Amino acid sequence: MTRELIEQIIGMMEKVRSKKPLIHHITNYVTVNDCANIVLAIGASPIMADDIDEVETITSISSALVINIGTLSRRTIESMIAAGKKANELGIPVVLDPVGAGASSLRNQTTERILSEVKVTVLRGNMSEIRFTAGLKADTKGVEVSEADQRIGAGEGSKVAQDVARRLGCVVAITGPTDIITDGDRTIYIENGTRHMSNVTGTGCMCSSLVGSFCGAMDDTSGGPLIAAASGVLVMGLSGELAYEASKHLGYGSFRTTIIDAVSKLDGETLAAKARIYEAGFGIS
Repeated sequence: MTRELIEQIIGMMEKVRSKKPLIHHITNYVTVNDCANIVLAIGASPIMADDIDEVETITSISSALVINIGTLSRRTIESMIAAGKKANELGIPVVLDPVGAGASSLRNQTTERILSEVKVTVLRGNMSEIRFTAGLKADTKGVEVSEADQRIGAGEGSKVAQDVARRLGCVVAITGPTDIITDGDRTIYIENGTRHMSNVTGTGCMCSSLVGSFCGAMDDTSGGPLIAAASGVLVMGLSGELAYEASKHLGYGSFRTTIIDAVSKLDGETLAAKARIYEAGFGIS
């Protein structure tokens, strides 16, 4: 089963690079350039448009929509809702990254509003953010996962993710020491990555952009949103791992750049050799 998953993900990576899907972002100004570059690195095409007068038009010509609430404003909230509804109308996948959900009333209300008014395809966040969407107590630390939530194991985390996935009818991806990706029925675990990724800005946002890129390349043979989400999470984690090994003697500034290099150079042979991915009930092989 692990081999089949890896082959599906390699196939998805090839689809992204051949189709070059246009990925519309309404994202935050801290990491917008990182998100654009990571989308280009995997072979897709980014577009960033957040004005209410054009978001529906841009969404309609895109292959996927990524909504990221990292730097919210009243202006962009309305754009997010309008773009999300247009995507739903046209059958375009929507990825939501609820950055910092649980940290403030505005973020909480916005997350709840988006989830009630827009059908989300993939919800990608850290343990604190996903616990908030599950209606559980989440100890937030700004936009980062809290130390308490970091200690939650894969077993408990899986139950949280599965509950949210079933309730919202979407794929949920929790990224952390062990990444958890589930549609409420099947659950995939990924153990690639490095703790050093938390020392540079944007790795979570870039991961969501990669998930959006893979969602934008989906077709009837791709395995759907579950495999698209797993593809984005695996590529991000593995690329971070490879980048740290290549740049650790230089420092975090070089590490950040080398992540983008690693995504752009990642091939099927490397992915197959280094991926640590398995599905619940099958184990690593």
